[in-house]
Amino acid sequence: MTIANLCILVACALPVACAALAKSKGFAERTYDNRNPRGFMAGLSGWRARANAAQANSFEALPLFIAGVLAAQQMQAPQGRTDALAMAFIALRLAYIGVYIAGKGTPRSAIWALGVACCAAMFF
Repeated sequence: MTIANLCILVACALPVACAALAKSKGFAERTYDNRNPRGFMAGLSGWRARANAAQANSFEALPLFIAGVLAAQQMQAPQGRTDALAMAFIALRLAYIGVYIAGKGTPRSAIWALGVACCAAMFF
């Protein structure tokens, strides 16, 4: 398995981690309702609501990232370059989630754009 393929697995785990953060208070206080998880999430506020939004965006980022990695590998791009771009994407996504939860909009947008650039670069 290449580093880039491993990064796909990590990218797939990021939305789950964001959801866990968003639900953490509900788990701790036993108020989380697994029969109505969307209703519970809709009632969140503050950083937990932003963690839920980061979860949604992490799911939205997956298709372009996965397609970029697979396209680069299918076109036999240098694996080292593909691995580096994939690792950069993961680092940027971690930073993105952090600034999203912290409520810092401008850095979040800049980091998001850099992540998209990493994905786009894999196609070339």
